Amino acid sequence: MPPFKNAMEIFQLLDKSNCRECGEKTCLAFAGAVFTGHKQLDQCPKLSPETCARFRGNFEKRQPLEQERDEYMQRLQEKIVNTDLAAAAKRIGAHFAGDRLTVKVLGKNFSVDTRGKLHADIHINPWVAGPFFFYVLYGKGLPPSGNWASFRELKDGQERYPLFQKRCEEPMKKVADTYTDLFDDLVHIFSGQQVEEQFESDISVVLHPLPRIPMMICYWKPEDGLASSLNLFFDKVVDDNLDIGSVFSLGAGMAQMFEKLALRHGFLEAATFR
Repeated sequence: MPPFKNAMEIFQLLDKSNCRECGEKTCLAFAGAVFTGHKQLDQCPKLSPETCARFRGNFEKRQPLEQERDEYMQRLQEKIVNTDLAAAAKRIGAHFAGDRLTVKVLGKNFSVDTRGKLHADIHINPWVAGPFFFYVLYGKGLPPSGNWASFRELKDGQERYPLFQKRCEEPMKKVADTYTDLFDDLVHIFSGQQVEEQFESDISVVLHPLPRIPMMICYWKPEDGLASSLNLFFDKVVDDNLDIGSVFSLGAGMAQMFEKLALRHGFLEAATFR
């Protein structure tokens, strides 16, 4: 049988009871750990030995995630070196001066020079560097359409949405539930814009993690016994400017950033971050 293409194929084998006997909080988390090589399929107590044996050959030998990420970044940097950054700047709505292409990332300057070296007014994290490189290399630079779509409505987003929900929307909701100044900070620290409430939400804030890549966070407060809710939406033009992996990276990275912001202010326990 061919190797598993993603964690969702492994997830389909599980009973989805979230029993935690494997050491993970959910079956989806276990599937992700198996896919990345951090867990073995037979560590699920609910799977029969026959099932484990049947799918044992479906795993390719995988490199550590950090190594895969570093190699991916290196490939993108090598392509940047051979790219006309002045032409790329015109295409994506960036500024080019000297040997640097510069854009605004959450309101802060973020640049790459002709040698592929990054320069920024903020800490350079892989979650933003990778999508930035992809945007410079392949983004069409089309302006926002004004039409919002959820992650699962984007190209190739349906399959990845359960993991996006777990890594992005759920952590952001937890922060919003406990850190009441979150949305004010998004506006004042990250150049966000509070807009008229969308989709009947209580709060809607638009951020620009990259030029022409607006992201909207909609939050519904708990009411009448109903739990709170939070969803992320992207302008549909994102399909022409980024691939789904880059969109996922931006969402997951921003969720981690919001968690750290809340932790710094004492609103979340350290155990939240794993």
